[in-house]
Amino acid sequence: MFGEELKYAREAAGYTQGDVGKLLHCDRTVVSRTESGKRKPSVEEVGEFDRLYGSGDLLMRLYGRVDWDVSVEHPDWFQEQVDREAIAVGLRVYQDSVVHGLLQCRQYAHALFANGAAALGREEIEERVKARLSRQDRILVPGGPLLLVILDESAIRTVVGGPGVMRHQMEHLLRVAQLPNVLIQVAPFAHRRTFIKTAMVLLELPDGQRSVYSESLEQGHLSDVPATVAKYQRRYDQLRVECPSERDSLRLIADALEGFRDEEQRARGSRLEEEQLQRGRRRRLHRGGPRIPPQRRPRA
Repeated sequence: MFGEELKYAREAAGYTQGDVGKLLHCDRTVVSRTESGKRKPSVEEVGEFDRLYGSGDLLMRLYGRVDWDVSVEHPDWFQEQVDREAIAVGLRVYQDSVVHGLLQCRQYAHALFANGAAALGREEIEERVKARLSRQDRILVPGGPLLLVILDESAIRTVVGGPGVMRHQMEHLLRVAQLPNVLIQVAPFAHRRTFIKTAMVLLELPDGQRSVYSESLEQGHLSDVPATVAKYQRRYDQLRVECPSERDSLRLIADALEGFRDEEQRARGSRLEEEQLQRGRRRRLHRGGPRIPPQRRPRA
């Protein structure tokens, strides 16, 4: 929205993007990325735009009304869920295979996007990581909305990004579990009667409205039909009763953490041994090289 208004003001003033770049001593791509909504301008830049375009303080006032922490990278089919998530008073999450986005640490989220099916550049990966972590700002804080999470054991066993990344993620889970509004339980592989076929989120809004959200490969499914919500709420409650207590669940996460720490240390030891072996081979290669006889000095 801000980018469109910025473009309208520039064109109304009769400038091209190249003209603005020269007048404000910046590259044309800076203007282009700002107008396309891919770049956040500084307050000083917005003041320069207002002055150059003769728009009074219009752009500055619009700038102050934009929530710049909301990423533009959320897919359209996910945006409605993000909007509801931002005002929810209660969230009940079931997640398998990977840790849910609301509980991911930076290293883990980065590894997921970097290893995804789509080829992403470094800048796009960073933007998506920032977008994902920004959703946690109002939830992973004291006084945030109630967050009940059931993680299938596969979510804490599946290695994403290597043992070092998993160590960071397990430490993060144990840390956020100390928040009074967050409760994490692990659904173990064994001794289960209730199974939920797909990851899902049950949301409760301030007005009491409830909804359920799940995803397929390239699409989100959001429903607030009372019968549908009640059906998945019942299955969620059944699975939660079957799960170990919070204390026992955190022990499972702590055990996984120790395993990843040990694996990380073994990997470091293997790398150190390989480096020492390579140095030894280089030394032997040097010692086994052709010997050059010393030259005799001519007599005076």
